[in-house]
Amino acid sequence: MSRVSEQMNAAVYTAKKSAIRTFAALAAATPGCISLTLGEPDFDTPAPVKAEAAAALARGDTHYIPNPGITALREAIAAHENRVNGTDYLPEEVIVTAGATGALFTALFGILNPGDEVIIPMPAFVLYEQIVNLCRGVTVPLQTADTGFQIDPDRLKALVTPKTKAIVLNSPNNPTGCVYNDNSLAAVAGAVGERPIFVICDDVYRDLVYTGSARSFAATPGFRDRVLFVNSFSKPYAMTGWRMGYLIGDKPVVERLALIHQFSVVSTPAPFQTAAVAALGEDVSPMRQTYDRRRRCALGRLRGMGLTVEEPLGAFYLFPAIPAGAGPGAQFCARMVKEGLVAATPGAAFGADGYFRISYACSDETLRTGLDRMEAFLSCL
Repeated sequence: MSRVSEQMNAAVYTAKKSAIRTFAALAAATPGCISLTLGEPDFDTPAPVKAEAAAALARGDTHYIPNPGITALREAIAAHENRVNGTDYLPEEVIVTAGATGALFTALFGILNPGDEVIIPMPAFVLYEQIVNLCRGVTVPLQTADTGFQIDPDRLKALVTPKTKAIVLNSPNNPTGCVYNDNSLAAVAGAVGERPIFVICDDVYRDLVYTGSARSFAATPGFRDRVLFVNSFSKPYAMTGWRMGYLIGDKPVVERLALIHQFSVVSTPAPFQTAAVAALGEDVSPMRQTYDRRRRCALGRLRGMGLTVEEPLGAFYLFPAIPAGAGPGAQFCARMVKEGLVAATPGAAFGADGYFRISYACSDETLRTGLDRMEAFLSCL
């Protein structure tokens, strides 16, 4: 007789543990190891945001709220995104979600039928493929490592089929820090054309751009009815533990997606919603300036070690190539933990073996020590 654990939804057997968490745990279990694995801001949540949450609790904002979020927050989000992107979204086209993860799951669960294809430019955050699999969709990788992590129009068009349901865009990108240029965005527009293909814009690092700005595909005219826009409070406002994000889209689509959100999450915590309104008024430039300084320092150090690495224009990651002959990524990173006492995440976790990711969302001392150890380790290969 089969065990009950073997009779579950078949999709759960495709799910994999995050390699980012695996190597973070390996670092934690290794005495003295420096971890450059997690994209976890070392800053504290701004004091006015915490104060607003405390005030909300004190005045009794601890009861049920509308499933998509309180009106004040949905109004603030719509106004904020319209101002930044030049869009015209209404508050009723906003769903407040449990971080960007909740927004992505709601979006993909809501649009995918079994067998539908989702094109994902690689390297990419592991979350996308895992959610697509759980929703019984099919991930179609679009390789970008040999095009400077930008999107090649011919390569993208060749992947579009009658089963294509969505394209996921993450700019600035995790793990590369790449910001899609106008040619990449035009490539997406050309591939989608008039087809019934959704474009999911994951813009969670949009406020952490170091050279100019990152234009979102959501601002591209003619695609409003097929854009699903995702953002989060986690990265720009150092609110990872608050689990606050949002999903925006055309009203007929969002009305259906709101039902998924209603029956899966109900709503995010009431006192955190008023705090999120306060967060949208915060100036993130001091954090961004600090990340930029670390970015430039770490980029120079890595290149000084002889590593090949594209300059990241956003987010807080670097994605260098593993030196020739150093072995597969997981093996290389495991050795670096054991022998070098510094942890990074292998590129295979993002669909790009042959690279590794380091995060500079850590203190200056942690970053400096980690890079010193990395240099010593590489010198012994």
